[in-house]
Amino acid sequence: MAGQGPPTKTSTTQTAAEEVEDPPAAFNTVVKEYMRIAYSPTENKGRSSVAHLCTEDSVFDAPTTFPGCETPLDYAESHAKVMSAIADLHITSFDIAFAKEGHVLLRYSAEGSHCGKPHNGIEPSGNKAKWHAAAIFEVRDGKVYSFTKEWDKLHMWKQLGWMRGDEYA
Repeated sequence: MAGQGPPTKTSTTQTAAEEVEDPPAAFNTVVKEYMRIAYSPTENKGRSSVAHLCTEDSVFDAPTTFPGCETPLDYAESHAKVMSAIADLHITSFDIAFAKEGHVLLRYSAEGSHCGKPHNGIEPSGNKAKWHAAAIFEVRDGKVYSFTKEWDKLHMWKQLGWMRGDEYA
């Protein structure tokens, strides 16, 4: 797996038994690799970029922020489009991270600017944004089975100038 990625600020202490079980290994390998690729403006080319990291029956849940996305592959596809507009998007830190019994929780901070392609007809402005999000993964057989995302998309969009009144563009 490639680079170490952003720093982890807070995590839980793992028992000796937990350190050799799949969940902590899953956080340090498959989940971090999924996040690294999905949040890379250069490596995320859509579904195919993360397919090797996900189970065939994987599921995704974030209906208010990514409607229509039903799998982590769909999310990568949709996120690639967002990153074409925020071409410098990156995770600055994993604020909280822990793994337990096949589940991995991340709360992370990210930032970027509208320096890439137009977004829904809005030309690049250079506006910068910082935001936080949370992700809960379930790992099965060393691959991402489920991914649930909580994120205040409108907070980021307001900073980028992607809002028209109270509506997003």
